[in-house]
Amino acid sequence: MVRALLTVFAGFVASGASAADPVVVGHRGLVKHAPEETHANFAACIDLRVHIELDVRRTRDGQLVCLHDDTLNRTTDGAGKVAEFSLREVRLLDAGKKFDPAFAGERVPTLEEVFALVRDRKAPLTIAIDLKVPDCETDVVKLAEKYGVLKQLVFIGITIEKPAVREKLLEANKNVACAALCPAADKLGDALADKTCSWVYVRFIPTADEVKRIHAAGKKVFLVGPLVMGNEPENWAKGRAAGVDAILTDYPLECRAGWRGEKK
Repeated sequence: MVRALLTVFAGFVASGASAADPVVVGHRGLVKHAPEETHANFAACIDLRVHIELDVRRTRDGQLVCLHDDTLNRTTDGAGKVAEFSLREVRLLDAGKKFDPAFAGERVPTLEEVFALVRDRKAPLTIAIDLKVPDCETDVVKLAEKYGVLKQLVFIGITIEKPAVREKLLEANKNVACAALCPAADKLGDALADKTCSWVYVRFIPTADEVKRIHAAGKKVFLVGPLVMGNEPENWAKGRAAGVDAILTDYPLECRAGWRGEKK
């Protein structure tokens, strides 16, 4: 399946995206084409130059793993809360066959394994780190430093609504990129004044003038939420025209393919 995708989208990889285009971030990777947040999924993202959003949780023994839900039920053949299992127990579970039998044997990856993959493949991707649990900030930053990928990370999840989390991340490394939530245009002033964020996480489609205000404050714009998460060509186009820096969607390949078609 992944090999077929590589063939279909080889033209995109060869041609590349315009420098003016937003970064297109795959929500949990390529969720329509491979089991979410697995090695197969992230490797496909790297091959197709799709930027990655992933989730971070802790196992019972304190290990950092990539899994969206707080339970193992939906994406693996196990059941129960992630935090109640050791890493060894989590790794025994199959994280691929529920998506498609072709992916049987895929495992829940550790965050360290994902960072190692990005480093080893020299993948020039933005990685949005959705922190699902508190008190892991320093550990995540140290791992990113170890693998030389810190500059590629943008921290979201609990980061966007908790200044204390942003402060912990910045204490771990002053160069960490944190996002802060701006749920509506009338809240933009708060985000611009926030000294703990370098990205503004918007759940509305900003105007070009609003994007210019954000850029003038030295921050970037991450467009997220229901308006762009689904297959929403019109809203992707509006965000692109406004000049946002990144868009988070479940349909990154379709988004990029549409933009490529516009250039022909």
